[in-house]
Amino acid sequence: MENPSTPGSRMNARHAFQAGFTYIGLLVAVVIMGLLLTIVSRIWTVTAQRERETELLFAGDAIRVAIAGYFANGHQYPLSLQLLLADDRSPVPKRHLRRLYPDPMTGSPDWTLIYAPDGVGIMGVASSSTRAPIKRRNFPLIDVAFEDSDCYCEWQFVYVPRRVGYRKPAASP
Repeated sequence: MENPSTPGSRMNARHAFQAGFTYIGLLVAVVIMGLLLTIVSRIWTVTAQRERETELLFAGDAIRVAIAGYFANGHQYPLSLQLLLADDRSPVPKRHLRRLYPDPMTGSPDWTLIYAPDGVGIMGVASSSTRAPIKRRNFPLIDVAFEDSDCYCEWQFVYVPRRVGYRKPAASP
């Protein structure tokens, strides 16, 4: 049996202590890297969702403007979104929309269609996503109803024509 006080055994103990310390240091570094990667992934997810929100506001508004153009051309709502691509009700076909945008929140063209009150034609679209929006305030005036919405499905891009020359009936005496 070796004497622990011999110089050779002290070197082995010191080497074993250093190897254990290096192992603990490596574990701490891995944990810190994991935490940093988690934080980066959360920031990335929020940034990506904000970009999709911006795309949703753009696509929804483009479809609303296209429906308005279709309505202005014949005083009726389109029966499908495809009619916004090629409106052949006039001698020269009109393109109210260049392409059908997919719903940015779902990544597919599965818009929830909002039908006119009489049930004939589409007067707007909404996202089919049930995720909670990040943006809660500072919407344009036309989209002020989006404030404090619980899901993207409540962001409804609807065209309602203004009635020109409409007067409220006078109250009877």
